Amino acid sequence: MDAGAAWATLHADAVARLESWAAPDARQEQLRLDFLAHLAAHPDAMSKAGPPAHLTGSVIVLDEAGGSALLTLHRRAREWFQFGGHYEPGDASVWHAATREAREESGIAHIAALPEIVQLDRHVLVGDFGTCREHLDIRFAAVTARDTRASVSTESIDVRWWPVDELPIGTRDELAPLVAAGLRATRS
Repeated sequence: MDAGAAWATLHADAVARLESWAAPDARQEQLRLDFLAHLAAHPDAMSKAGPPAHLTGSVIVLDEAGGSALLTLHRRAREWFQFGGHYEPGDASVWHAATREAREESGIAHIAALPEIVQLDRHVLVGDFGTCREHLDIRFAAVTARDTRASVSTESIDVRWWPVDELPIGTRDELAPLVAAGLRATRS
């Protein structure tokens, strides 16, 4: 498949997932509609080389008991976040891309995110991110054993487990709702 067809496949998958996703509240519904409008306006919205605001995928990784979240200290942002990043032409779907990013950034080969979207987030980037100015993030959740050995990738400074009730200062306000959404999804 050529790159153009690969991007079109990812674009169609994002549209289909967002159209079928039942947002849990009015804020998430507005983001869902905003993401769909952005995709309609930008055929290249899935690519990092596309518009300054483009889609990304991420995964919050929780332990089996739901008491801890595995986070990465992002090298460029210098903040703790869930695993995630940009889509690539070889990704079969937005879910596959988010799972790939979680595996690459955590060093845990067997992570598999649940296929349902758990949350959407739109955030402006602060720092050296080149032409990227804003991410429209489609978020998933995964569960792995707390004693699973993780490793630091080239995109990270550190990777470690954080208690869900003691998330890192600086990104706590962003991470707490994502963790809650991930817990709801993994317990249902």
